[in-house]
Amino acid sequence: MSRRIALSIAAGAVVLAGAGAFALAYAGEQPPALADSTARYTAPDGDRDGSLTFVTDVTAGSGVKSVKVLAWPQNSSFAKEKLTKKDMAAAETAVCTSSDDDTVRCTYTVKVTGPDAESSPRGIWHIAVLATAKDGTTTLNPEAADFSVR
Repeated sequence: MSRRIALSIAAGAVVLAGAGAFALAYAGEQPPALADSTARYTAPDGDRDGSLTFVTDVTAGSGVKSVKVLAWPQNSSFAKEKLTKKDMAAAETAVCTSSDDDTVRCTYTVKVTGPDAESSPRGIWHIAVLATAKDGTTTLNPEAADFSVR
């Protein structure tokens, strides 16, 4: 093999290795991604409490630090004013279990009592989610899933 070809191959390998390292570094800085989000609301019945359960898969290259969940009625002030990360500060935290190196399945469940249901606005509700990765990047989805209160 000629020296010129050997140098070309070596230079090409360096460029490819650098591009690969950049791609990995960039992938680590991507914000968390939500997938397969679902909400299930069961109204209280007689003496039996109801529940709200929300489940979502969250993927983050650096790992998932926290997932906060907030249920809000469609006719609330959040419909007019955009929900912010600051609004999510007091939201409750979902319980997450590892699915693989980068993905966790998060579940949020809350009991709904008869008085809770009676005082809740009727109609469509949304689930807002704030996912925070270990590298500090965040994703806010104000309408990750919907459910109906009748």
